[in-house]
Formats: sequence, structure tokens, C-alpha cells
Amino acid sequence: MAQPSFRSILIANRGEIALRITRTARRLGYRVIAVYSDADREAPHCRVADAAVHIGAAQPSASYLNIAALLEAARSSGAEAVHPGYGFLAESEAFAQACADAGLVFIGPPPAAIRDMGNKAGAKRIMAAVGVPCVPGYQGEDQSDARMAQEAANIGYPVMIKAAAGGGGRGMRRVERTEDFAAALQSARSEAQNAFSSGELILEKAIVEPRHIEIQVFADAHGNVVHLGERDCSVQRRHQKLIEESPSPVVTPELRQRMGEVSVAAARAIGYIGAGTLEFLLDREGQFYFMEMNTRLQVEHAVTECVIGVDLVEWQLRVASGEALPLSQQEIDARRADGGHAIEVRLCAEDPAQDFLPQSGTVARWRAPGDVRTDHALEDGLQVSPFYDSMLAKIVAHGRDRGDALRRLTRALEDCLLLGVRSNRRFLAQCVAHPEFIAGRATTAFIETNLPQAVRSAATAASTASAGAQADAGSCAGESEHAHAGVMGLSALFLASRRQAARARYSEELRGWSSSEAYPHLCRFMLDGQPAQAYVRAASTLGTDDGRCLHLQIDGRAIAIEYARAGDEWHILLDGLEHALRDTTYARAERNGAANGNGRMTAPMNGRVTAVHVAQGDQVNTGQPLLVIEAMKMEHSVVAQAAGQVEQLGVRVGDQVSPGALLVQIAAAPTAPLAATSGRG
Repeated sequence: MAQPSFRSILIANRGEIALRITRTARRLGYRVIAVYSDADREAPHCRVADAAVHIGAAQPSASYLNIAALLEAARSSGAEAVHPGYGFLAESEAFAQACADAGLVFIGPPPAAIRDMGNKAGAKRIMAAVGVPCVPGYQGEDQSDARMAQEAANIGYPVMIKAAAGGGGRGMRRVERTEDFAAALQSARSEAQNAFSSGELILEKAIVEPRHIEIQVFADAHGNVVHLGERDCSVQRRHQKLIEESPSPVVTPELRQRMGEVSVAAARAIGYIGAGTLEFLLDREGQFYFMEMNTRLQVEHAVTECVIGVDLVEWQLRVASGEALPLSQQEIDARRADGGHAIEVRLCAEDPAQDFLPQSGTVARWRAPGDVRTDHALEDGLQVSPFYDSMLAKIVAHGRDRGDALRRLTRALEDCLLLGVRSNRRFLAQCVAHPEFIAGRATTAFIETNLPQAVRSAATAASTASAGAQADAGSCAGESEHAHAGVMGLSALFLASRRQAARARYSEELRGWSSSEAYPHLCRFMLDGQPAQAYVRAASTLGTDDGRCLHLQIDGRAIAIEYARAGDEWHILLDGLEHALRDTTYARAERNGAANGNGRMTAPMNGRVTAVHVAQGDQVNTGQPLLVIEAMKMEHSVVAQAAGQVEQLGVRVGDQVSPGALLVQIAAAPTAPLAATSGRG
């Protein structure tokens, strides 16, 4: 092994990414320096490093995107190299050049390669020049609304609007018809400007229901360039990946060879060094088209590592040290042929039933699944911040074939426990259990076609209704407009058991005693934010409890309720669904007009207001966009729930809001008097 040119590495990233890189760097004997923002002072990635340096406020622009602060952290800590991770500044030409100018080894490609591929418009021109097939579209310098609209018409609808800089689905819109183009263009440009400090856009012909296939490439400074096969990343929401697998169910050996050869040629053409990924769309006829190149390690690199049996971060460190690639193309192909199948899902803090609305809060309890690879930075008590990406963990199952990997992944999602922060765990389980996914037929339209918003909401409601459906029998009875009585009954039983455990000063036989028989107690509580109630009849015991799980026997059915407490809320897992409970039996009744359709529009999440479309006194219609909130790297439009007049505007552009904060107060439009002919008199 060649003498390394550096011994200490500053990781310019956070969370799971920083932990992933630290794991390999420490194994190879490197000294690791972590960086952290105000929001990450107690983060796990800081504790495992040899040193940790504070770099600024929670906002990414003040910390993880602050090049000056990162360079100063490297200087003060004695770092000799910088690993950018993936995301933040990983694809920043300016950061790579600044590191080089400061005498630091940048563990990534040369600045020129980042520049060539960092802009989608320029990248497509370069790729087309070397014979790489590209999606038809427009990537010209004239960015005027009129020119963009004309080019969209020339391309033909549907068209894709994409941010020229950056990726991750931000600044991307699909437009089906001419009438919607102007609004989509404005929205995409605003999101691109906020995310990448560039409002430049490109247009592409929308390929109907393609597969999203990417090729992992690697190059060294000795002229060696290889590819490590493909990953299928077709299952996406909001143009962001949720499930990735390798190999793809539809890529044949012949297609793999062609795509690999094209990708290697493209990397050679730009003098690439390090890890990179070329992303393609594969249409129904088997034709593939270049979309973009990510000049960094991808989030989904773990599936490639499992199949090939390598550590790609180790490869990055070796290449950055001046070594040649550890394996030839022939050796890689041989490993892949016997490497089985790997599937990864992204566990995210979001609510699929609310259009994947990002969530933040405190992790009350976390348990990673066993027997699979889980890359994460989670622990009990961790604060999930609204400032960063919503991805919490990557769960990766590797098997001898696709069926084996799917079975392992399904079990892992059942075993995974995350309480306190709403996540997409249940939705991921629905995806991998869907017949279309099992059959390997998923395209980029998989979620929209098979699990759209209405189906996601209905599935959640159905699962909630079925959970504990036998819980009423003789033990409790309840009714609510919110949820099925079975869930309410079990929730009431759980709360009653906690109340019973807290009243040790009364002997067991006196609890709930009456001269005839034990009488039912009314239990009032908030269930997932909505009021509910049930009657619980005391028994000699309400179940066995080990402090983390309550075990019940109801009508011969064994029920386990795993739980954790956070403040005055209990978070429980019941039949695979997470719920939040708050006991209000003895609480004073509160008047809450906000829940009664009084026109009060409040923030659904933590975030920053990036646009306000109305002013006080404006008349608005149902469904009209009022403002935009940016959270976890995505923009979310808040629309009017009813027609009326803007009575109060509670925010302005740039404000940081928390859940429940007043955004807009709308005075309802007056109801017209009934006509005499209405039949009511």
C-alpha cells in the first residue's frame, strides 16, 4: 500500500453521512474531525470523531454550506484532507477549489470535472458531443418566460422543468399542458434559486413511465476507469428516491454492458477521478437517455457495496492518496455475477398520508432492525431538525437473489421501531409488498399509479381501524368520530395501565371497586391529535409490563404495545402503526376554535416562509395558493381551505415558523340568503 499523503480527515457533513465515512476512515487508521452546527451540538457523529469543531448556526448557509467556516475548522484542527460526504458542498466546484488552494486534499473529483457536470445544461452538451444519448430538450441561455414557453411547445407536452444546478428533485416540475406551464416555471425557478442560488432551468421531454437507472463509475489518477454495474432507483416521491436496488430487475447483461461502456467513456471524456454516478432514464423500448452526472458518492451506494463486496469510501480514500483502483473491470464483473441482490429503502421523517409532509421532533425510542445493514445516526432523545434533509436511516437487505432480499427487507421493516417522530416506515412496507414491486415492474410512476394520495390516506385509516379490532370484548367500550373503537379501546387500556401503575398507594383489590361489580371508567385522551374517549372496566391486571412493552390478552389474542414517553405524550406501536396519546381525562376543557373551520390557517410543520402570495384584505378562493414554506430542502404550498377575505397575515418572507403558528386568518365569505323557492319557509 502506498504511503498516504494525509493522516487526518475533516468530514464536511453531518448525521448518517458523517458516521458512514467515519466508520471506514477510522478502520483504516485515519484521524477524523467532525463539524457541527448549533442544531447538532450533541449529535452522534460528533461523539465518535477524534475531534469536533463548531462551524455556525443551524441554517445550512451559516454552517454546512459555509466554505470559510469549514476551511477554518480544517486549519484549526490540523486536518490535511476534506471529505465532503454527499449533499451540501459535495458537488461544489468552489469548495473543491478552495480546499486545493488551502493545501487540503479534496476527497472527490477535480474542480474542473465538478464544473463540467455541475450544470445540467452544460453536462448535456458535453455528453451529446461524446455520443452519450440525451433526453430531447432545451438547455439554452435565454431563460425568459416567453422563450421557455415556446421551447416547451416545441418539445411537446408533457415536459419536465428542471433546475440546471443541483439535484435531489428540487426545482423539478412535470407539466402536462400549456395552461399550467407559467405557474410551474415560476415555482421551479423559485425553488431552484432558494436551493442552489441559481434560478437557471432546463426543459426535457417527459418520458412516459421510465425506469430510473444509474451507473456507478470509479476512476483513479493512473488512467483506470471502471463501472460497478447499475442501480434501479425508479421508486420515487416528489422526484426523490425512496427505494433502490442492484441489479435492476429489467437490465439485461447486454444492456448493462452498453450502459457501462457509455458511462466509462463519459468519465474519461471529462478527466474524472474518484466516485461518480451517471443517471439515465430507460424507456419501455429499452432505450436509455442521459439525465445528469452526480460527481460524488450517492446515498444508495450501499447496495453496490453489498453486491460487489467492496467499501466505496475506502476506494475514495485510496484514490485520493494516489493509489490505483483495487479491482479491474473483469474482477468487478466476476464479483457482481455471484453477488446476489441488494435492496435499500430510505426511512424518512415524513407523513405519506399528507403528501409526504416533512416531520420534525424528538425521537422517543429507536431500535434498528437486526440481520440487515442499517446506516443511521439515530438514538433516543435525538432532535430531528427541520433544517436538514428528512432522511433518517437507510435499511439495506442483501440476499442470494431478489426474493431472498425482499423477504429480509420486509422483516426488517416490521422489526424497525421509531417512536416520537412520524415516518414513512409503514409506507415503505406497503411499497415492497405491492405486487407490481414484487414482480419487478416498478417505474417512476409506481407511487403515483399504485399508491396515490387517496390510497395512502385510505390505507392508513384502514390499518388504524383494523388494529386491535377485538379489543372491546368485555374490557372496554368506546366511540369516536376519529378512529375505530378497537384502537381507541387499546389506547384507553394502555393509558389506564399507566395510570394504574402510578397509583401504587391503593391496593389492587380496591381499584374500581363497587358493591356489585367493577364499574367502567371514562378515559378521555388525544389520539394522534384528535379527541377520543373509551370506557375501561378495571380488572385484576391490565397486562404485564416490562417498562417498554405492555402485553395484553384479549379474547384469546395476544397484543403487544411497545411504547415510550416524551413529555406528557405517550408514543405507542400497535399492530405495526405508530400513534401518539395524551391523557386528558382530568384536564380542563379548552375551547379550540382552530379545529372548527374558522379560517385560521396554521403552519403544518417547522420551516421557513419563502413566498407570500396574498396581502391583508385580499379575496381568496378555495384552493388558492397563499404562501410557500420550505422545510427539509423541499417547498410546500399552503392553500386556502375556504373562500373568503384575508383578515390577518401572520408571517412574511424569511420568517421561521413552527407547527401551529398562525399563517393566515381568513374571514369566511358571507353565505347568500336562501331563495324563497328553496322549499324552506
